[in-house]
Amino acid sequence: MRPKRVLAILGSPHIDGATATMLNHSICEAEKAGYTIAKINLYEKRLAFCAGCRRCLTSGMCVQKDDIQEIISLLHESQIVVLAAPTYWANVPAPVKNLFDRLLGTAMEETAAFLKPRLSGKKYVLLTACNTPVPFSWIFGQSRGAIRNMDEFFKTAGMKSMGKIVCANTGKTKNMPERVLRKIERCWR
Repeated sequence: MRPKRVLAILGSPHIDGATATMLNHSICEAEKAGYTIAKINLYEKRLAFCAGCRRCLTSGMCVQKDDIQEIISLLHESQIVVLAAPTYWANVPAPVKNLFDRLLGTAMEETAAFLKPRLSGKKYVLLTACNTPVPFSWIFGQSRGAIRNMDEFFKTAGMKSMGKIVCANTGKTKNMPERVLRKIERCWR
């Protein structure tokens, strides 16, 4: 029987911030559900910028030699990816966007007619936190923009969502709201 694996990615520079707290809670719930976890912090990885050569679309692997090979290997070994990234200007931080750029050929194959997903059968959970208070974080597109951008990558790769959780008003929040923790827990049931 193949082991159940989760790749947990922290896309925040704050290892003890709201986004990291959300990811750590998700990791605990995944472990309770019997998954083995591989956790990476994008801010600790050496990832060059995408060179735009598009050779990865044929091979499925980026030609640049850095930490992307480790991430690709972990991605292929995992059934579920949990990505936790804060909201920066209604989007994800630069290291997360760079990860998406570098995973182009891992996520999809270019055929004569269309783009073909390469990660079908896998699932994902998206977590984001932003300083903007509710309901303005959603109304003005702050957290919605970050979720939309993360979601687009995974959907294009052929993956299925298990949940998308937002924690707004983190600038004034000392503890993670119980409602956010419960939403994370429901993803793993």
